[in-house]
Amino acid sequence: MVTVLSIASISYGDLSYSIPEETKIGFVIGNIAEDVGIVQRAISTRKARLNIVGSRKRYCKINSESGNLIVAERIDREQLCGPKTSCFLNFEMVLENPLELHRITVHIKDINDNSPMFATDIIKFEISESADKGARFAVGEAHDADIGVNDVQSYSLQTNEHFLFEMHSDSGGGKYGELVLEKELDREQQQEVKLILTATDGGIPQRSGTVVILVTVLDANDNVPVFSQAVYRASLPENRPVGTEVVSVSATDADEGANGHVTYDFVRISDEVSKLFALDQTTGAIVLCSSLDFEEEISYDLKVQAKDGSGLVSFSSVIVEVIDVNDNAPQIFVQSDTHYISENAPPGTEVGIINLQDKDSGANGQVHFSIQSNVPFKLNPSIKNYYSLVTTAELDRELVPQYNITITAADEGTPPLSSAKTIHLILSDVNDNPPEFEELSYSAFVTENNKPGTSICSVTARDPDFRQNGTVFYFLVSSEVQGVLLSSFLSINGDTGVIRAVASFDYEKFRSFTFQVLARDSGSPPLSSNVTVHIFITDENDNSPQILYPAPEDKSFMTEVVPKAVLSGSLVSKVIAVDADSGQNAWLSYQIVKSTDPGLFTIGVHSGEIRARRDISESDSTKQNLIISVKDNGNPPLSTTCTVFLIISDDLADVPELKDMPYEQSSSNLTSYLIIALVSVTTLFMSFIILIFAVRYCRRGKPRPIFDGAVAIPSGYLPKNYAEFDGTLRSSCNYDAYLTTGSRTSDFKFLSSYNENTMLTDQTLKMNTNCPIGKSELCPGVVEESVEFPETAQSVALDQHSVRVCHCTYLVWEEQNGIEMVEIARFVAGSI
Repeated sequence: MVTVLSIASISYGDLSYSIPEETKIGFVIGNIAEDVGIVQRAISTRKARLNIVGSRKRYCKINSESGNLIVAERIDREQLCGPKTSCFLNFEMVLENPLELHRITVHIKDINDNSPMFATDIIKFEISESADKGARFAVGEAHDADIGVNDVQSYSLQTNEHFLFEMHSDSGGGKYGELVLEKELDREQQQEVKLILTATDGGIPQRSGTVVILVTVLDANDNVPVFSQAVYRASLPENRPVGTEVVSVSATDADEGANGHVTYDFVRISDEVSKLFALDQTTGAIVLCSSLDFEEEISYDLKVQAKDGSGLVSFSSVIVEVIDVNDNAPQIFVQSDTHYISENAPPGTEVGIINLQDKDSGANGQVHFSIQSNVPFKLNPSIKNYYSLVTTAELDRELVPQYNITITAADEGTPPLSSAKTIHLILSDVNDNPPEFEELSYSAFVTENNKPGTSICSVTARDPDFRQNGTVFYFLVSSEVQGVLLSSFLSINGDTGVIRAVASFDYEKFRSFTFQVLARDSGSPPLSSNVTVHIFITDENDNSPQILYPAPEDKSFMTEVVPKAVLSGSLVSKVIAVDADSGQNAWLSYQIVKSTDPGLFTIGVHSGEIRARRDISESDSTKQNLIISVKDNGNPPLSTTCTVFLIISDDLADVPELKDMPYEQSSSNLTSYLIIALVSVTTLFMSFIILIFAVRYCRRGKPRPIFDGAVAIPSGYLPKNYAEFDGTLRSSCNYDAYLTTGSRTSDFKFLSSYNENTMLTDQTLKMNTNCPIGKSELCPGVVEESVEFPETAQSVALDQHSVRVCHCTYLVWEEQNGIEMVEIARFVAGSI
């Protein structure tokens, strides 16, 4: 039955336990946590480790959960300590945070697990028949690997008539015996005597061993061998080669012949020792058979016997001392289980525990260490040969993700021996870096009318952190584009950063917008950064030109009156068009695709101005219809057409009202009425024109036509959102405004050309005092001498020119060189 015999506390917190040998594996020797005085969980949290001193086997271990010291391997006291009376296992228990060292001694008690054994199965004696009664013959002792009471305690000899057995103890505690001749031998009666000798130990249960003693009766031999020394001593360095002679023993026998021939042999040595030394039975030379190791055993005590030819023996001791040499390099043990440290660990953080050992003794076992200088770590001495590896500076995994720390240890032997160990230390990541975009800002161009789902651009952010701390996701920062949420226009792939259009863009609604993308990592807490993205929408030719003047036929019917006196090259009308697109998609060109008289009028390709190609003759048709095509410069180009209606007539008063008269309803009856009216008006108008020409000719010596280009622009047909388009409204185009047929009811807006005869906004219309009209009946409140613009007048902006307009019709009289001239102007309030 295995029991713990004792436990005691020694100085400095040391512990001592006692257990029998051959205790089963897993047996609880004691609870170290309780005996040391720490809580049980500290065994695990403080990473308790057990290091054995002076042995390669561990034998015992600590249960980290219960704190018990348990048997880990088979413990054989005889193999561990041999014949030593005291057998101990010495351990060092190391605790971390803070570092503590406790020495633990486990006393191994012997149990009676070995039986006494004789060196040979048969002991032979040759005894002379002349031996006297009382003669003694030494019998080699039985060897029992156990010690104390479990060793050989007694011998018993088989009952016989010639011999008795008498037991003795030597100086080493061994028990041997002698055969005592009680009755003389008679070789003639009995040549051999066979006896059984039993050796018994004192253990419980008791064990025994037997040997056969075979006595051959010879003639008398009365001298025993005698050694030259009672004790032989030898010193042998541990590095001596195999085959080296250790010492030579010598014994002499005074007898002659076979009785004086001496042989040598070992007595009571273990199997391990017998493998180290060999004894020449003839010469007595002891030779080294295997390498010595000072770290395993520092001395050996060998028992040697000398035996003569008749079987008489004597004994001597050979003590061999092993001398230490520097044959062991220092050993470096890392006592830490982890090889990771957080990159945000502060300076002074303990990384691990280093244990330096050298099995040699004296100066050969004195160890010095060093650590490479290019790493932020150092070794701090702690307890005995233990050192703490600590940090000396702040760490950054993104700069150096891992360290190979090389520790070198050297002893003071001659020559010195050294060893090195590299500790691979990995820095664990913390989320200390926000994502960084590859560019400061991003710009992308997308053509309008794109398909939803089209990829616009991609943003990329890098995060040098590790795993989830460096995994980046992308988000659109919530904002609005012209009052609409950004998510209605764009989406972003959170994993790749690819930005796609959710809807189709319209260049005419907005041409660019800016938003922000947020990149956020998956750390805890997460870190993020923003980047600005500029989206530019490029134009596509998706808008046809729009005619501003003349108005589309489905809205109203508009006619221009062209005097017959118009000369070649005179401006008679103008087609005004705009295109909502931009760039070359808005570059417009004009072309007459069909006309009543193809050779009469021409149109400016880029200006849209309709001019007389030649002088108008009497034979030309009064009614001229021009179909104008307006085409942009897109790819493919888009176009639209309009119809310009021109009436060639000199008499404005006789021209009938044409407002809102559809072109399709000009029946034969209406045509007849128009012809009659036009003939009448023409007659009157031509007379007036002739008079005007005569007056002009008399004044300037050169007639100047009153009508040099009239353009009527209906204000109601200008779209509100066309103020930003230039179209064909160029600042170089100036127009004179003249009264057309039906001006009293027309909603046309006439603009006076901005030239030397143009009235400025701060001037007044002057009326001749001889004016037959007198006070103006058209605009109440206007005095005779000066006609002011009414308060209802407004500024009308067109091609960067401004004029004043009112609801009244004015007759402007001017006397030049004694000739009265009259010009008629019609101003209608309104704005573009």
